[in-house]
Amino acid sequence: MKPRYLLLFSLLTVFMLAMSACAPATAAPIPTTSTENSALANPNLILATTTSTQDSGLLDVLIPLFEQESGYKVQTVAVGSGQAMEMGQQGNADVLLVHSPAAEVTFMNDGWGKERALVMHNDFIIVGPASDPAKIQGLSAVDAFKAIAATQAMFVARADKSGTSTKELGIWKKANLDPATDKPAWYIETGQGMGASLTITSEKSGYTLTDRATFLANKTNLQLDILVEGDNSLLNVYHVITVNPEKWPKVNQEGATAFFKFMTEASTQAVIGKFGVDKYGQKLFIPDANKTDADLGL
Repeated sequence: MKPRYLLLFSLLTVFMLAMSACAPATAAPIPTTSTENSALANPNLILATTTSTQDSGLLDVLIPLFEQESGYKVQTVAVGSGQAMEMGQQGNADVLLVHSPAAEVTFMNDGWGKERALVMHNDFIIVGPASDPAKIQGLSAVDAFKAIAATQAMFVARADKSGTSTKELGIWKKANLDPATDKPAWYIETGQGMGASLTITSEKSGYTLTDRATFLANKTNLQLDILVEGDNSLLNVYHVITVNPEKWPKVNQEGATAFFKFMTEASTQAVIGKFGVDKYGQKLFIPDANKTDADLGL
């Protein structure tokens, strides 16, 4: 071999041996950037809540804030408060946002809930057509229901185990009336949420009991007026409850606790306190995280 080619061959051999010595025996894994979700034991959270928090638009504001802040992905199931608590009893929800205080106390006493805290309140109102055939405007809630029954004016009930339905049935009981059992023709049960029930009430020119927030959020599409309000018995209080992991070990306790803290922290309470002011000229909910049930007369 000529000296020039021998030199080139030697240099090439040395280069190949050097490269072989530097190369790893197996390819090293490519490092990946961890995300916030990857640090969560379970990033999926099931929230069972009342339809009023959904229909009012409040959850459309709060849930994205919580997801961004915490990394959790929330599956919201909007049903009546009674159904939400049933989901908790069955282990089908991690955290609840409900407004049926008496039933909530039973839920906690029976051991289904781990933690419970005040979040906010608004009030119930009785709405109906501007013509007000039963002449209930300005009456107390009990007297208004008595007048509706006496005139057999159309009344629309949710009949869905919700906090609103529970409140309505309580008012009928105080009026010594029981249309939910008697089923008179003027008493219509929808079995649906507040938004849908308001639509039916408007279409039938009837009366119904509703939370103020959902009514105001849907008012432009309704032919209904507020006829009864300000009655002390019409307070509408919301609590957040974490489902007890001792009952359901697979519940997402970490996620539920994160949501519990989020709903009661000062920044979230500030958002709740401002919700609705820009669009309706008034708060739709009053933040209550720094109060006790006794402060609200519960």
